[in-house]
Amino acid sequence: MHKMSQSSCSPDRPRLKALWRSYIPVVVLLASAIFPVIVQGDDWPQFRGPNCTGLSTGTKPLPVKFSATENVRWSAKVGDGVGGAVIAAGRVFVSGMTADETVSLFAFDVATGKKLWQRDWATGPLAEVHATNSQASTTPAADADRVYFYFSTLGLLTVEAQTGKDVWQQKLPTPFFVFKWGPGMSPVLYRDLVLFCQDDDLNPAFYAFNKDTGKLRWKDERLDMAVNYSHPVVNTVAGREEIIVAGTGRLIGYDPESGKRSWFAKVMLRNIKTTPVCLDGVIYISVQSGAIANQWLASVDRDEKAGNNDNKLDKAEIQRFVGKQPIPEAFFKKTFDRGDLNKDGFLEGPELDVAFLHPDNFAGGDFKQSGDAAAEQFILAVRGGGQGDVTKTHLLWKHKTKNTDHIVSPFVSAGRMFLVKEGGISTVFDTNRGEPVRSPKRIGSGGGYFASPIFGDGKIYLASENGNVAVLKNDVDYEELAVNDVGESIIATPAIADGGLFVRTRTQILCFATTGSAK
Repeated sequence: MHKMSQSSCSPDRPRLKALWRSYIPVVVLLASAIFPVIVQGDDWPQFRGPNCTGLSTGTKPLPVKFSATENVRWSAKVGDGVGGAVIAAGRVFVSGMTADETVSLFAFDVATGKKLWQRDWATGPLAEVHATNSQASTTPAADADRVYFYFSTLGLLTVEAQTGKDVWQQKLPTPFFVFKWGPGMSPVLYRDLVLFCQDDDLNPAFYAFNKDTGKLRWKDERLDMAVNYSHPVVNTVAGREEIIVAGTGRLIGYDPESGKRSWFAKVMLRNIKTTPVCLDGVIYISVQSGAIANQWLASVDRDEKAGNNDNKLDKAEIQRFVGKQPIPEAFFKKTFDRGDLNKDGFLEGPELDVAFLHPDNFAGGDFKQSGDAAAEQFILAVRGGGQGDVTKTHLLWKHKTKNTDHIVSPFVSAGRMFLVKEGGISTVFDTNRGEPVRSPKRIGSGGGYFASPIFGDGKIYLASENGNVAVLKNDVDYEELAVNDVGESIIATPAIADGGLFVRTRTQILCFATTGSAK
């Protein structure tokens, strides 16, 4: 459930297109834009790699065909989890639940799979999460010196990369999610900072900590946000870096030094679970979301055990939906009490929007009495930079579509935006105007998709929930080279480093390579 940028040339220039036909030079050319944080070689330091783009800068060959017994360099059991692996300075790091109330962080040698160390932490009682999620839901971040790991009840933990010994810990508010989606946000590295954004139902905030000491550098209270799962990414415009975070209603550009909001564009929906991709100063986004009032009615009021299907909500109904976990009174004060305009103890009609959306940010509102919760879907491109409200000046294009996914982030390269959704339906758009390049096409073996596409050695890897990994050629036709069954469900986005494809299944991590052998 876990990306970078440049500014001087258009992604559709003929010269760039020609370079992408021989993909390696292009990846090397983009490397300076993809690494605001210094990494070694072809490290994969955080969720979805360099700047969350899914683009590997490595040049070693990667396998086309593999399985649980074919082209396996090594494998290891790591407990239940859906957070991906990261690689830094010859070490692989991944987390997992090794007992009901124990989370573990593992370190392996990238070449041999030898376990270097394991850290175990008692988590205490944990809130219920959706079956697709896991309590071990986040991807670590790592550099040559340290590993940065977030867990809902422990906060942000930092340990030595070589030994696993404690360095620093920052306790953070335990997140609260009414809809039981659970935590899913991962730390992201930027220069000397660890960035962490968590838009939950109670204490949404964006933090920047000093990597060495854990000292808080700055914090943005994101009280105008509903629940989001979009990671911070770095965009570069005219040589100047900015941190981009997508959220409820707004795409926001932050000043990295102060943490102040430099600009915003009112181009988003009620919430976002995908992460944007930045390239050449432009931010590319795919988003799918339903209106918040209708989402509450569909999820709570129509729930077989909690609701009564009367198109309104009371506090007892919401508590029944959440279950045994007591709802913090602060949540009701922040939402329910604000929305109950006539003080009759119910949220009904437009009161639902008032309750669950910030008064200055009514994105995705507009209650419909029909209760139609059909999601809106968009792809869009926004030019970075500017000051204040840049909605009218910096939105390059925005198009409705029927083929986005609400979790899988876009893959952007060679002047094209590639999307995949439930069932393996893929679509391709040009990045210049957002126009379709071809009609929708099914890839792989169907199934659900939660992992985002990644790229290396001229190939795109797409992991599906049913345990299959499709391998596509990265050209305009996206030729399917193979569909590989690894034998277990995959939710986590894979990683690429040092000639290996690292796939985190529900219970293990496998390293596939062209010269692999089962171990």
